[in-house]
Amino acid sequence: MKISYNWLRQFIKVNRNPEETGELLTDLGLEVEGIHEFQSVKGSLRGIVVGEVLTCEPHPNADRLKVTTVDLGNGEPVQIVCGAPNVAAGQKVPVATVGTTLYDEKGSPWEIRKSKIRGESSHGMICAEDELGLGQSHDGIMVLDSSIEVGTPAASLFEVEDDLVFEIGLTPNRADAMSHWGVARDLKAGLQQQGEPQELITPSVSSFHIDSRSRRIPVKIVKPELAPRYCGVTITGVEISESPKWLQNRLKAIGIAPKNNVVDVTNYVMHELGQPLHAFDADRISGNEIIVQTLEAGTKFTTLDEVERELHEEDLMICDAEKPLAIAGVFGGISSGVTSGTNNLFIESAYFNPVTVRKTAKRHGLNTDASFRYERGIDPNITEYALKRAVLLIQELAGGSVSSDIDDYYPKKVEDFPVFLTFEKINSLVGQNLSKETIKSILASLEIRVNNVTETGMGLTIPSYRVDVKREADVIEEILRVYGYNNIEFGDKINASVANSTRFEDYKLQNLIAGQLVGQGFFETMANSLTTPSHLGLSEQLKEEHVVQMLNPLSQDLSVLRQSLLFSGLEAVSYNLNRKRADLKFFEFGKTYHNYNSGREEKKHLSIFISGNRNRETWTNAVQKGEFFYLKGVVTSVLERLGIRDLKTTPVKNDIFSEGISFSLNNVRLVEFGVIKRKIFKNFDINQEVLYADFNWDMVVETSKDQQNKFKDISKFQAVRRDFALLLDDAVRFEQIYDIAFKTEKDLLKEVNLFDVYEGANLPEGKKSYAVSFILQDERKTLTDKQIDKIMGKLQQNLEKQLGAELR
Repeated sequence: MKISYNWLRQFIKVNRNPEETGELLTDLGLEVEGIHEFQSVKGSLRGIVVGEVLTCEPHPNADRLKVTTVDLGNGEPVQIVCGAPNVAAGQKVPVATVGTTLYDEKGSPWEIRKSKIRGESSHGMICAEDELGLGQSHDGIMVLDSSIEVGTPAASLFEVEDDLVFEIGLTPNRADAMSHWGVARDLKAGLQQQGEPQELITPSVSSFHIDSRSRRIPVKIVKPELAPRYCGVTITGVEISESPKWLQNRLKAIGIAPKNNVVDVTNYVMHELGQPLHAFDADRISGNEIIVQTLEAGTKFTTLDEVERELHEEDLMICDAEKPLAIAGVFGGISSGVTSGTNNLFIESAYFNPVTVRKTAKRHGLNTDASFRYERGIDPNITEYALKRAVLLIQELAGGSVSSDIDDYYPKKVEDFPVFLTFEKINSLVGQNLSKETIKSILASLEIRVNNVTETGMGLTIPSYRVDVKREADVIEEILRVYGYNNIEFGDKINASVANSTRFEDYKLQNLIAGQLVGQGFFETMANSLTTPSHLGLSEQLKEEHVVQMLNPLSQDLSVLRQSLLFSGLEAVSYNLNRKRADLKFFEFGKTYHNYNSGREEKKHLSIFISGNRNRETWTNAVQKGEFFYLKGVVTSVLERLGIRDLKTTPVKNDIFSEGISFSLNNVRLVEFGVIKRKIFKNFDINQEVLYADFNWDMVVETSKDQQNKFKDISKFQAVRRDFALLLDDAVRFEQIYDIAFKTEKDLLKEVNLFDVYEGANLPEGKKSYAVSFILQDERKTLTDKQIDKIMGKLQQNLEKQLGAELR
């Protein structure tokens, strides 16, 4: 939010420099993120003075140039070479003196220096309108009124304004500070607390009066719950024109482009008082009636930006007897706006339901200054005051007569809010004892009325414009920010409590596994839990009936809670691939959300994504692709780190994995992983294989509590390795070999490993070759060849019998 320092000082006479004022506003909770300079004319005409042309002679060496002598009011006329065709002796002209900085069309600065032009010295420049930034004309120099005194600074003639603009990072709860008046109120309270009491100067509307009652436009409110207050008045006989410079400068300073005197007044009052207004062309209101209502869904409406929009049945509209005129609190319509031909006005000043305005604005993707204020909650009790203020300004700038009473619909007044504040609560939250007089002084400066004071506390009344102050804690926060957080004393003693927790706390296991994955080269991601409903069609596992909808979504793409971590992870993969990062290893701890008949459920997951190569290319290491078995190793290492072993492996068949398996323990599925089907990752513009693992983290944590890591001494006796090259049917899995081996020898067999697979030439059709290693070890003595041969014989026999294996 932008706040003009000059404008602010119309409300309160600040005796501080802008930097100090900005620091005070920040201390009060209105954080000043920056202060920048505003100049209504680039350079502010510094160094430009009024001069009188004393003589004007043709240049001896140039046909189109003239040599002039100019009096600048300092008693020493200077010679200036000028190329303007209209320069003549006796003229009063603007002169850029030596050392003055001017700006070209692109805003680039250049300096006036002493020079020689075709042999004649020149000490300045007589300026045209465009050279000063005062217009577009370059036909000749500006000729000023002959009565102007020589030496007068040009800035005083053209209403040039220098201003400083505060960029305030306004938090959503501070609806009361969405105007220069609101900021001035806070500044007044802060100055008073620091011993600099100031009076708040508010614009007077005492001169408002009704000229006639010849053009009343009655207002009908069909949806009173959506428009608790609505004021309107008619002005006839206005003349639409350009706004005066002072008004244009005020609006330009805060980044608003002036349009015409009526529209500029509505914008001015909105930023001055915080009350949005809208001006309608009264002659374009059919049936001479204003109706505030909702319309049927699908109704077409064209807004001021010439975009045709399709209305929702909950959009509150300002209508006449035949058609919609404006989206209430958001945007006006193209058919009723003020144009250069407008003569009669209907001015609206209203208080609309904040939730309704916000929903409508989000539905249509509109974010206007009016909706910004209505969404947060404006003061319903200044509606009429702001309307009168606007009417008086319009009459001052555009003429016209007030042709009706103010039609004020306000059936149920919004009352100030009562709160009882206890001294004990103040002192416990603040951390030190504040005197009652200090508290009462701060409350009074914030316009919070103290109704009664007892030994234990105070009965207060909160003004209606403080929509964020409803509880005792809110009042204490107000007291504290004005008192000053920097003024709170800190004690020498710090108290802290140590919580008793087990090693199986979720966050501890999460940190443990996160550290392990980072050590393996993975990066942690954190995706938004909000996602788009369009993902529902990508997998049958996402059920529309299980969707958790957002009642007030930020946008259509963030309108539901995710049912899976898969698609937000693929978005991250796609984002990185589009930025030429092809080798990716991600993990995320996050939640999924489901809406079941039994109620809503949150489930925590750990997801892992691998795409591209698993290691960087170096001269010592060949590139290795991130493939299925690498992912399997990562998954296994995660579970083993938590002591989870002896897992059951089951193939996974669904519309997500082209090939995948799951690990279970005691009939509880802990993780599914595999290669994502191409048709899924193609939807995210991904053109390379993506591997994905989905841990049911809640069940992993529960399962880990029942596991015990057992430790034993390292054997003193050497292990022995023996290998088999086995010819097997294609359908045989390594898992079967693994199980048969350990059933054959439970005591001495320590490891079974598949280290080579061959399929191709020189093998019978339907066959493959597995190279399998077996590690044998006796922890009490050295194995003999006889023992080893006996075990290997049994292994060979069982593999031949159960799998039809043949030794190659």
